[in-house]
Amino acid sequence: MDFELGESQRELRELARAWVDKEVVPHAAAWDRAESVDTAIVGKLGEMGFLGIEIPEEYGGSGGTALDYCLLLEELGRGDSSVRGIVSVSLGLVGKTIKTYGTAEQKREWLPRLCSGESLGCFGLTEPGTGSDAGNLTAKAVRGGDDWLLSGTKIFITNGTWADVAIIFARSGGPGPKGVTAFLVPTDAPGFQRTEIKGKLGLRGQATAELVLDGVRVPDTARLGDEGQGFKIAMAALDKGRMGVAAGCVGVARGCLEAAVKYAREREQFGKPIASYQLVQELLADIAVDVEAARLLTWRVADLVERGKPFGTEASVAKLFASEAAVKAANNAIQVFGGYGYIDEFPAAKYLRDARVLTLYEGTSQIQKLLIGRALTGVNAFV
Repeated sequence: MDFELGESQRELRELARAWVDKEVVPHAAAWDRAESVDTAIVGKLGEMGFLGIEIPEEYGGSGGTALDYCLLLEELGRGDSSVRGIVSVSLGLVGKTIKTYGTAEQKREWLPRLCSGESLGCFGLTEPGTGSDAGNLTAKAVRGGDDWLLSGTKIFITNGTWADVAIIFARSGGPGPKGVTAFLVPTDAPGFQRTEIKGKLGLRGQATAELVLDGVRVPDTARLGDEGQGFKIAMAALDKGRMGVAAGCVGVARGCLEAAVKYAREREQFGKPIASYQLVQELLADIAVDVEAARLLTWRVADLVERGKPFGTEASVAKLFASEAAVKAANNAIQVFGGYGYIDEFPAAKYLRDARVLTLYEGTSQIQKLLIGRALTGVNAFV
């Protein structure tokens, strides 16, 4: 792998950085306090082509590579993880899944709207009783002629109250992963209810929701992939999703580093800037090393994706390391800021609150370790 970015990649990174500094950073604290990102940001993301990276131009996308996607999410993660999550889910989990598994008609119907920001997508996998154990989800899909009736509850669904389409995973067959099927469900369908979850520790600006499906009727043409293929589709989406989360974690850690370095140069104690004290430099150095390591682990996944090589284990490695590094970076940043790090006038506290969930969703750190362990030993710890 060549670690030198090409000209187009450097231009994308600079474009994304400038856009985030203008459209996201100045508003992040206010959105956090209000527990709501300004919905106008979705259209702006679409106008920039950020919601269409890796989607073919014939479907309204921007084209580009997995590394382009990682560069974008790093900048969005630096600015506000709530905004990064909008893109990670609508494009990363929904748009790319439709691109891979959708019929030509499904692609024509949804991808142009998702890429432009006219519509958003959400990923309906997690349930109140099944988080890590997604293969045992309980939402039901009952066949009725040419239609399906969907019933069940989904929880912690990013974009849930904003989305126009949801990928819903429901049990159409017997127990276990092989009984799960995926469906593309318009959120305005009769019987589709959604309630926003407030009071979150972090990602407060993000629309996170509970979804309740009460006999939602969809035609068989809304089925995504084959019957019984839903769990496979979900896991494939999450493998790539972990790459995106890792990239966002790099952005969080880098944001912590930049903020802490700036503060350490300006803040004086005992007659000189605290940046001159060795133990403060140690805190900064630890963040810097983790940023570089997490970025390279993430870029390795992107390289494997582009070359068509298996990448699942590498995605778990990157997600595990980068998410834990983001939490550590935020903790170190708060230590550099001292008491000021504990209030939201400065960014360190928000970085910590936003980072904490990154070790939980799209596979907890413990799940990533089990996946890595299975790859090393050949022994499946899940059975």
